[in-house]
Amino acid sequence: MQRLHVKNIVWILAAIAGFILLNTLVDMGVINKFYQITLVRIMINIIFAVGLNLVLGVAGQFSLGHAGFIAIGGYAGAIFSKAYENSLQGMFIGMAVGVVISILLALIVGIPTLRLKGDYLAIATLGVAEIVRVFINNMKEITNGAAGISGIPIVSTWQMIYVFLVITTIFVLNYVYSSAGRATMAIQQDEIAAEAMGVNVTKYKVIAFVIGAITASIAGTLNANYIGIVTPGDYTFNKSIDVLIIVVFGGIGSFTGSFVAAILLGLLNVVLQDYGQLRMIIYGVAVILIMIFRPGGLLGTSELRLGSLVSKWVKGNKEVVR
Repeated sequence: MQRLHVKNIVWILAAIAGFILLNTLVDMGVINKFYQITLVRIMINIIFAVGLNLVLGVAGQFSLGHAGFIAIGGYAGAIFSKAYENSLQGMFIGMAVGVVISILLALIVGIPTLRLKGDYLAIATLGVAEIVRVFINNMKEITNGAAGISGIPIVSTWQMIYVFLVITTIFVLNYVYSSAGRATMAIQQDEIAAEAMGVNVTKYKVIAFVIGAITASIAGTLNANYIGIVTPGDYTFNKSIDVLIIVVFGGIGSFTGSFVAAILLGLLNVVLQDYGQLRMIIYGVAVILIMIFRPGGLLGTSELRLGSLVSKWVKGNKEVVR
């Protein structure tokens, strides 16, 4: 967590430039209401994917429980924003409640299950997500059961989601490049060797799992308060698979890849929208072809290191001046 220096400042400036560009395109009408929905969907998917990539790509834990944490955030945001007269305040309270519940659940689930590996861990986390969904389905007094909650105040905007995208990404990347993050990477590369070197394996696995749960819950709240409706059917096994596809498509362990994959798949959905059900077939074939020719994902484990590029450029200019 020591990267609040030149590299972080460079990324913050890049994020501000990106915000100004998007805002200009919206003001000019290039990004109309329809494309704003696509933009929001892409940004939400990026937050989901970055959190899962930390769990899968950095900690090496195959989790299929992301939908459960997304559901917790979504329902918490929906319930509190409807309960409060000030819906925006209610949404933020709901977001905080969702995060707290997600942390507790991630700790309760993570400590025993993260001792498992591979398929066993995937099945265990999938079971947790299903338990959350069944729980929501049966808590009719609070969640309205299978009918879900409609009429949720639309207080989440693309600008707000963009800010949260930047904050969550910087938070995750700072963790990855901290000493704790490097210990987590060591576990992913060789768990036995890491443990032999004194790394507390369970501790760092749980930390990564908890951070992934937090980002999923936050994005779930933002999404619920943007589309205005949540139902248990939105948080099935397929939701976890959708996020997993983005991570694998971009490259497991590459956060830049998660960005690229979420954008490309989001745009592909828009391009194929006129093809009805055929769209899903074309979408699936496109994903399969990419995975055949790029089995490591679009970017593999490569990252865009903008901060390093700028630092090198600045140093190069100083040497030229001398």
